[in-house]
Amino acid sequence: MPKFTNTYHALGTKINLTVYSEIDWPYLDEAYHLIQHYEDVLTVNRSKSELMSINHASGKHAVKVSSISYQIVKKAVEVSLENDGFNAAIGPLVKLWHIGFSNAHVPTDEQIQERMKLIDPKQIVLNDDEKSVYLLKEGMELDLGGIAKGYIADAIKDLWHSNHVERGIIDLGGNILLVGDSKHSDKLWNVGVQSPFDHRSESLGMLHIPDFSIVTSGIYERFLKSGGHNYHHILDPKTGYPVQNDLVGVTVVSPMSITGEIWSSLGFYNDYDKTEDLLADEQDVGLIFVYKDREVRVTKILKGKFKITDDSFKLIN
Repeated sequence: MPKFTNTYHALGTKINLTVYSEIDWPYLDEAYHLIQHYEDVLTVNRSKSELMSINHASGKHAVKVSSISYQIVKKAVEVSLENDGFNAAIGPLVKLWHIGFSNAHVPTDEQIQERMKLIDPKQIVLNDDEKSVYLLKEGMELDLGGIAKGYIADAIKDLWHSNHVERGIIDLGGNILLVGDSKHSDKLWNVGVQSPFDHRSESLGMLHIPDFSIVTSGIYERFLKSGGHNYHHILDPKTGYPVQNDLVGVTVVSPMSITGEIWSSLGFYNDYDKTEDLLADEQDVGLIFVYKDREVRVTKILKGKFKITDDSFKLIN
């Protein structure tokens, strides 16, 4: 079966968009234009964007934003108030550490404690009627890096569905969203799960799933080496320091990519047992946990849908 793939650069990463029919080829560029638009609106890595206008007005006044921005901010705030491990207001801490950038450094405990005063999601006021957002304390900053790519991937899938694209793959830098049925007789897709110890092309296992999202968070791509220690970029909003556990990667399988983004943060923060408890009301979200000793655990919904393909890993469920 022929396929048509275009590669782009946006959202700070390499993006691969694929369709399987020549008549759908124009929707690759259309999807890229959509990505550019959302990036312009939601980025915090430029001085100007709708999200930065909210941050610049912290402690001063509310800011009216577009429906796009308001919808994603509201979702991020709701999740932040409901769960430990995800915090839409974590921007001041992220900028303090700045892991993944040239000026990354290990801050002092005093600096961390000062920033911790600015990451309370309860200090975010939302007004549904005006679609406005108000950060009550000066110095507060939203950072939607843990949710924006998923939101954008879902928007692309909606765009393709509205234009009757039957089959495709949305890959936003390793954040995968499948569109339509696969070419296999059972209509399911086979998707490799990236090994956190090897190059991006190496897989530790294989998923056999419908047109779901596959989102992976790990400590292996963005980290800071200092004083003989490695500090990864996944920060604990309760301590201000990188999350401390034995995980190296968490992969989430879910119908929507934004759901996968949220649960990758929650899974990494809460580890396997507590995550299984949190998943009690989720019927279609599954997680794969990969540990430093190469042991792998999967939540109940993925049992029978995932298998190890690299025998250096061990499935212990």
